[in-house]
Amino acid sequence: MTSFDKKFCTLCYDDDGTSTEAVTWCTDCEVFLCTDCGKHHKRLKTSKDHKTMSTKDYHKLPKFIKEISNQCKDHKKKFELYCSSHGCPCCVTCITDEHQKCQELKPLSDILENVKSSASVQLFEKDLKNVKENFEEIIKYLNSRIETSTIQKQKAAEQIGSMRKSIDDFFNKLEQEILKDLESKQSKLKSKMNTLLQQLNTQANQITQVPSEFSQMTQYATELQTYVGLREIEKTTSQAAQYIEDLKSGGKLDENNLEITVSCELQSILKDIKSFGDININTSPSSLQVKTGRKDQAQNLVQAIPGIEEIKPTFLRQLTIAEDRKPIVIRACKILPTGEYLILDSQSIISHLLLFSNDGMFVREIVAINGCAVDSCLVRNNKVAVTIGLEKQTALVDVEKNKIIKTITLSHNCDSAASDGEMLVISSTEKSTIVNLNNESHTILEGVVADCLALFKGNIYGATIDDKIFCVDCTGKFLWTFKHHDIDNSGRLTLDKYGFVYIASLENNSIVVVSPDGKSCKTILSEADGIKDPLAIDINRETGMMIVSSIISDDSEHDTAYVYKI
Repeated sequence: MTSFDKKFCTLCYDDDGTSTEAVTWCTDCEVFLCTDCGKHHKRLKTSKDHKTMSTKDYHKLPKFIKEISNQCKDHKKKFELYCSSHGCPCCVTCITDEHQKCQELKPLSDILENVKSSASVQLFEKDLKNVKENFEEIIKYLNSRIETSTIQKQKAAEQIGSMRKSIDDFFNKLEQEILKDLESKQSKLKSKMNTLLQQLNTQANQITQVPSEFSQMTQYATELQTYVGLREIEKTTSQAAQYIEDLKSGGKLDENNLEITVSCELQSILKDIKSFGDININTSPSSLQVKTGRKDQAQNLVQAIPGIEEIKPTFLRQLTIAEDRKPIVIRACKILPTGEYLILDSQSIISHLLLFSNDGMFVREIVAINGCAVDSCLVRNNKVAVTIGLEKQTALVDVEKNKIIKTITLSHNCDSAASDGEMLVISSTEKSTIVNLNNESHTILEGVVADCLALFKGNIYGATIDDKIFCVDCTGKFLWTFKHHDIDNSGRLTLDKYGFVYIASLENNSIVVVSPDGKSCKTILSEADGIKDPLAIDINRETGMMIVSSIISDDSEHDTAYVYKI
């Protein structure tokens, strides 16, 4: 596309040759629009839903991204399908011409959905950062090796000079020869490393531009452009990573050390000495550690998210409550990164944080807390936050040291808490507070009221007193709300790695799952599965383990917890 097309409205110029300055770019039609054409474009039924961007933002796109079209170059038709076998988008004519035997054809809209927010985008960004850092580390390493070889040269020269002082002028000639040999070999060694440094600087300069292009692409490119662009970036990072790997495996980063071996007969048998010694380059494997890159990741750009109907928990075990601990009232239960289970037994006057082993056996009491604790959540570094509702306090507990290390006091009740390691969100039916765990600053979220909370990818999920499930961003802006008769008197909630929301429904004696978009739900556990008055629930997103509290009846009613694999 010419610079003329980029500056002026495509429609005006095509109609009557008028050069009207363009202000927007339609990513669907792939045309530039002036202000008037843009308004008309928005009113048309066929184009009112098209996505547009300012020409200023368009020019920020990398050159190779601008060259990616949403239309097939061969057939001039819009891409509608994606062939997994060939790893490319297709139009309807492509299927007849080239993909008749391909089995893995999917709607392109499914492939591109949420592509910018997919985990693979973050992984590619990390790969780019790793490759760039690898070049920086190697350059730093080689500069250090040059300095080291210079120091080694100096030490060798000192040895030579020291020996020379004790020897007769007879050895002056030999001394000059050995110094010349030393200078020659160190010069060759330095020249070799400088040549490699020049090559590395060239490679590093090329890869330095990619992160900027990547950032611009993820901000301004279309989903298709992002998808195809990621494949191009993956090739660049893979080539760079392979280049670094070849350096290591080819021995080009091996340490070449200058050493001098002084003749052992030098001090005693001067007349028999024919050389001062030898200058050797002792090579040993490099101690440099580089970050390994991933290979062939472009094929797995979009994470396969299961359908809600596929979620079927498998029962694994029930926690064994020691007789001397009965009866207990489970307000919250958590799965630790170690696979152990943390239970908040909350009575009216005093609450207990209890630890159970991976096989469900009671291990020890971690701490006793004065007051009726309401909820708990993992924070970071073996720390757990425990909310003490009416006391308007939240205790930070060190699980390993079995003690309360800090108490946070707020202006409202502390009903529920959730943390992602960077922030701690504490909610009530009045308002909520975000506590920054790095500087301990507090931010009030006036419009966010919830009986229970969870965090996932920077968003806050919660349930209100009237059983509305909601999702808001960290500023309190509502993204969606959901209400269904299957959720009645909601207890705690949690999320799995795909963003499905799991809610304990006390009145229905069930566990309900809400889809990531907040549009549908499904009951996955009920009273038929032994679930009764469930209040607490938690999921370890890494292992897919889920723990749910329930009342169990024997001689007397008391709480227990069941563990499932989802």
